[in-house]
Amino acid sequence: MKKISCLLGLLFLLSVASFGQSVTNDSVLATIRKQGMERSQVMDIAAWITDVYGPRLTGSPMLDKATEWAQQQLKDWGCQNVQLDEWGPFGRGWEMEHFDMHCEAPMYFPIIAYPQAWSPSTNGTVTGEVIYLNASTEEDLEKYKGKLKGKFVLIDTLRALKEWEDPLAKRLTPEELLEMANAPMPAKRPFRNYPRSGREFYRALVKFLYDEQPLATVDRSYKGDLGTVFVSGARAKEGSPRDEGAEVMPQVTMAVEHYNRIFRLLQKGIPVTLSMDLKAKYTNPDGMEHNIIAEIPGTDLKAEVVMFGAHFDSWHAGTGATDNGAGSAVMMEVARILSETIKETGIKPRRTLRIALWTGEEQGLLGSKSYVRKHLADTDDLGNLQDVKPEQEKISAYYNLDNGTGKIRGVYLQGNDQVAPIFREWLDPFKDLGATTLTLQNTGGTDHLSFHAVGIPGFQFIQDNMAYWSRTHHSNMDNWDHLVADDLKQAATIIASFVWQTSQRDEKLPRRKMEENKEEAGGNR
Repeated sequence: MKKISCLLGLLFLLSVASFGQSVTNDSVLATIRKQGMERSQVMDIAAWITDVYGPRLTGSPMLDKATEWAQQQLKDWGCQNVQLDEWGPFGRGWEMEHFDMHCEAPMYFPIIAYPQAWSPSTNGTVTGEVIYLNASTEEDLEKYKGKLKGKFVLIDTLRALKEWEDPLAKRLTPEELLEMANAPMPAKRPFRNYPRSGREFYRALVKFLYDEQPLATVDRSYKGDLGTVFVSGARAKEGSPRDEGAEVMPQVTMAVEHYNRIFRLLQKGIPVTLSMDLKAKYTNPDGMEHNIIAEIPGTDLKAEVVMFGAHFDSWHAGTGATDNGAGSAVMMEVARILSETIKETGIKPRRTLRIALWTGEEQGLLGSKSYVRKHLADTDDLGNLQDVKPEQEKISAYYNLDNGTGKIRGVYLQGNDQVAPIFREWLDPFKDLGATTLTLQNTGGTDHLSFHAVGIPGFQFIQDNMAYWSRTHHSNMDNWDHLVADDLKQAATIIASFVWQTSQRDEKLPRRKMEENKEEAGGNR
């Protein structure tokens, strides 16, 4: 009887302890939801990142100012070990100081256009005729030899437009989410060998244009209308435009409606004259760049780390709101929510919580890849794992957000089926907020891949698309006004909960089996 009594007593104590831990955890999660949904600061954070410190092209002075602000804000919230993680060399940066473009003849109209990043200044306002370079072979190029100097050269064909009958902003439907949930384990993607002929002609075209020295090349992006311009970086004659001394000609992306109008005038045999004034400067003389790192210290498992982050850099035509001021604002808000939750409840995380704001993502995940190589594992140029460093084993998970302003609908598991039951339990409290789906599918193009490639559980959240791909991603319309406050509040709340739950587990999250995959950690979106 005495043994039975002792056993019953032990079971009672264990059940009380378990109940106490559950109550404690529930109170923390309730506080996280209150901070995230009722006391949110995410839209104000986003306004500082975008309205005040946008755009944030890597290597630009504005990114440096944004970096200083973010560090100070994280310190003000009580984060510790706030520091810059240097990486590089990135090369020279670029900043646009002034740009205007006009049609001067056969009639006047102002043109909606943007220079591609790293385009050099013109010598004041330059004026010239427009010519369409209609060439698809090196033999075709010969017809234009000696005819392009001092001209604006159109390099794209006319693009027919279709009026929008469906809404630009779309949310994932129940059917689409069910299809994602039922997706099988992703297959290993084969290495792709692209045809060489297209690449060889493109190299010949670039060389020909630089030899001919037009005033500028002009294209129109493959998507976008109603004045939306999708624009990124210029091409150098050789190497990268970021290389010191690289030869770069002015390159402009024009709104498709204006491009098409000029193209049709030329088709009618009517000469067109344009004027352009571009003032830009190259920046970042030391060529080095920096990620932003900050921590909330853990307790009994403080040597282990839960990471969460987003890329802080952007392109230059908008203010980098949905790409990726939204993700950066959400992750900074996660840090604030967790700091406030710890103050309010008095309960601290077991593992150290580490936020990372990456730079150089738009040029190929450069900041996060550099961080991984410096601290976690050696990789080759394709991101394949070569050798593991001791700190790699200490990272329990990395959570990322980088698909616009849309609310979280679930998690891409990246083929890691072992985390599914864990994440299912963590998602259940957020059914009322629309986050229910787990999919084994991979998703690409952003910084979680740098961690996933070296065996660390790295996850990107499923998000509603909204008008991300159709209107804001890398465009002049990527501004604060297109952020959805309720969606960002929801995202910050869910991610804060995931980070906290990961920090409190007895064990780190289970890891997938590593396989060689030559494309899995590939470039930017």
